[in-house]
Amino acid sequence: MTPPSTEPLEQTIADRLTRALSPSRLVVSNDSAQHAGHMGDDGTGETHFSVEVESAAFAGLSRVARQRLVNAALADLLSTRIHALAISAHPPAD
Repeated sequence: MTPPSTEPLEQTIADRLTRALSPSRLVVSNDSAQHAGHMGDDGTGETHFSVEVESAAFAGLSRVARQRLVNAALADLLSTRIHALAISAHPPAD
């Protein structure tokens, strides 16, 4: 069994999205402090995130399809460690 990573979850999210989508722009923000004491806050300070992703992989896809690609790259984290994820996903501007 692989031990849990000691890497900040924000970095793990960035690494996963970089591998899956080769983004031209990626911003991962840890919004957990804004939700301290709310439902889903487990005390780790790593439960609520937002991502802004620009990737050629999104070209021609609907907003829902783009979000599904992001969710697929983070699926196991969404089911275990991430309580909330706000997604802004777009193809590069022409």
